[in-house]
Amino acid sequence: MDTFAVIATGGKQYLVKEGDVLQVEKLEGEAKAKLTFDQVLLVAKGKTPTVGKPFIAGAKVEAELMNQMQGKKIYVETYKAKTRKHRKIGHRQQLTKVKITKITG
Repeated sequence: MDTFAVIATGGKQYLVKEGDVLQVEKLEGEAKAKLTFDQVLLVAKGKTPTVGKPFIAGAKVEAELMNQMQGKKIYVETYKAKTRKHRKIGHRQQLTKVKITKITG
């Protein structure tokens, strides 16, 4: 029986199963802290999915915060023609690595 869920965090949606490790937008907390995602959009146990409108009441996905990190550096370059104006800037997104421990709902 394969259980998975779709959660919403940081303006994005993630398909998760128990034991998955994923990187999400930065969440507050220290390493080894317990997190609970209560914005669960879908839970599927076997062949019977439960879909929320928009969220499922009482459904939770529990996770363990592994560490805080930064993503890969992304460069953005702007250029204006005929004026010889250009600018190159970089950005590194703050991320949190979490491990999914339990899906209830």
